[in-house]
This record gives sequence, C-alpha cells and structure tokens, in this order.
Amino acid sequence: MLLKSREESRETVKIVTPLTVDLAGSLAVGQKVTISGEIFAMRDTAHQVLVDMIRSGEPLPFDTTGAVIFYAGPTPAKPGAVVGSIGPTTSRRMDRFTPELLCAGVRGTMGKGPRGREVADAMVEAGAVYFAVTGGVAALLSRCVKSCETVALEHLGPEAILRLEIEDFPAIVAMDSRGGSLF
Repeated sequence: MLLKSREESRETVKIVTPLTVDLAGSLAVGQKVTISGEIFAMRDTAHQVLVDMIRSGEPLPFDTTGAVIFYAGPTPAKPGAVVGSIGPTTSRRMDRFTPELLCAGVRGTMGKGPRGREVADAMVEAGAVYFAVTGGVAALLSRCVKSCETVALEHLGPEAILRLEIEDFPAIVAMDSRGGSLF
C-alpha cells in the first residue's frame, strides 16, 4: 500500500508491505522510501534451502506473495530489545537464488551493493524492486524493528529465516521494475 503519492523524486515515499505489482511498478530508481510492515530476514543458507524447496515442490515456510526479503542476520538482542544490530549484507551473494524466489512471488529485496544483470532482468519480468540499505548503521536500523520471530530453520542460528515487523525502515530504490538501476 502506498501511503503518500510522489510529487518529486526527492520526497520520501512511505510503503507498507506486502508489495503489490502496482506499488512496485510505481517506484523509480533513486526514490527514498520508508518501509513498514512484515519482511523476512535471511542470508545465503536460507536462500539455498528455499530454492531447493521450490525445486522439489515443497510448501514454503511463509507466503512469498508480495514478500520483501532483507539480506541480513541480526545480532542477539540485549535485554529489553527486539533485536541487536541489524544491517544489510552483500546482495550479490544472493543473486543465484533471486530469480527463482521472484518467480515464487517475492516482490522486493533489500541489501547493499550492486546486483547482476540476471537479477535485473528477473526483476523486470516479475515486477519487483531492489531496495539499497545503508551499511554501517546497523544499530540505528534496529530501532525500526518492532518484532522478530524465527519462522524456519531455527537450527541454522543466524542463518534462520526471521519474520520482522518494521516501521519506517529507510532505504533507496536501487533497481526498479522497469530495468532502472543505480549501479
């Protein structure tokens, strides 16, 4: 759901997940956004497990329709905190998994750094977007996380799949659904 219409590209757009094709299609490279709602945090191993599940026809541990995946694994929470620091990991490491996850309904990804051409093409085909998240500010980003629960692969520790409820999480549209890219 788009909460604020964009008058100029320098305005911040407030987004609430899940992402629809129309919402993803309305976003343009370079736009500043804040994201609220449910996202899923995971890293390399969890991506491999999900792709293996897709290939074998197994049900996935969460609904991927319009889902946003954040390439991250938070540090343990201090007493009274929801999570510890939570910053983005390098997105290119997930490139080999991304096209299949987009085909499964994922509509957005979040991380740091550039993506490969195959991912850019898959984003156009799926009507998806990639949000760049600033590295080095993980302690500040943790303030945007309102809840965190493990939804699958708990035995993998920091590689588990986490469901995060976030509020006003800052990012920039780094790749849009029309093939535009900051990189």
